Amino acid sequence: MLGLLNRSLLREIDTAATTRAEAIASDLARNSVAELPDSLFEVTGQIGVVQVVDAQGRIVRESNTKLSTPLLDPGTLGERETARRPVTAYDEDLRVSGRTVSARDGRYIVLVAGDGESAEHAVKRVAVLVAVGGPIVVAAAALATYLLVGRSLRSVEEIRSRVAGIGAAGLSERVPVPVARDEIARLAETMNDMLARIEAGHAAQRRFVGDASHELRSPLAAVTAALELARDRPETLDAELIDGTLLPETERMRHLIEDLLTLAAADESGLEVRTGDVDLDDLAGAQAAALRARGGYTVRTAIEPVRIQGDQPKLARALRNIVDNAAAHARSTVAVTVLRDGDIARVLVDDDGPGIPAADRERVFGRFVRLDADRARATGGSGLGLAIVAEIVAAHGGSVTIGESPWGGARFVIDLPVAGPVGVDHPVADTP
Repeated sequence: MLGLLNRSLLREIDTAATTRAEAIASDLARNSVAELPDSLFEVTGQIGVVQVVDAQGRIVRESNTKLSTPLLDPGTLGERETARRPVTAYDEDLRVSGRTVSARDGRYIVLVAGDGESAEHAVKRVAVLVAVGGPIVVAAAALATYLLVGRSLRSVEEIRSRVAGIGAAGLSERVPVPVARDEIARLAETMNDMLARIEAGHAAQRRFVGDASHELRSPLAAVTAALELARDRPETLDAELIDGTLLPETERMRHLIEDLLTLAAADESGLEVRTGDVDLDDLAGAQAAALRARGGYTVRTAIEPVRIQGDQPKLARALRNIVDNAAAHARSTVAVTVLRDGDIARVLVDDDGPGIPAADRERVFGRFVRLDADRARATGGSGLGLAIVAEIVAAHGGSVTIGESPWGGARFVIDLPVAGPVGVDHPVADTP
């Protein structure tokens, strides 16, 4: 900074000397030396010496009569000179600018010396001020920074200490949000949002474990009771007990465990999808035929040939869950429709049951969700079938929605991309 200041001040002095020399040279070209105005020879804070030297090297007019030596050796001068050091008879702080002029009465040299001592004094004064004031400014800035950063970090420390004290039993707690709407406040809000998500996930996990325990308790209790009966009364262990109680409850427990493992795998790393050619119309037709074989329902079909890329066993399971759900709630009629709409394969499953209220059409895809209070093993189900459907369809890059069927019941609509799920690059052949 001091160097730049010194250069700037010296440049101003050189400019003032050059301007004065140009002015004298301009007047001297029109007038004689004696006719030059005295104002051109005045000494100011920046101009120290002014001289007019003739061709013989004599000073014919000057600002100070005590100075009898030319500022520069006339023999070494060119047409224009700027910021040259004077001869040894003068102070080295002078910076001399010169102009050679051809006047009416001969040739003259105009010499103007700028006094660099004023610039030197100014730089020294600034240096002293910087030396004295610099440490004060640095100390004040350091103190202000320390106080401001400390104040900001106090909020961070409060957030840290609050988060450190939050355990699994206190996930409802939140960190304090500073009044100032700054980055720390946004950090606190983000932390509270994260805690809310963790709390929701923890609550969902507890509900999941509780519901799974409840679902497994019933078949285990039935099997245990049957085995205890068979132990105490061996004659009761007959085909009726096995076929009517043990095998159905064991099968129910097996399906529930398979569903739980499927959902756990989806939560951990997503469902693995092995793609290949899948005739969606064949899968839908097989489910409709299986429902007809069970009897008790009028099954209508409108199936177009549609081939897509996907995982055939998983898609078959999703269709089976949807059709079984429709059959569980239908009064008498279930309809299965398959069609293609551009690059989308669409499956519609309608029933004439009570339908699903609009407010619950998203919720039913949750785990262990039942809209009725019936938890009997025959009709209540485990509440996992539609959750598995949602996971399988999402893994294929599709969507599943619920609307209203033409008979007032529920309409399940599955949309799947014909090209298959994005990012799956291990196709396999159709299962024979």
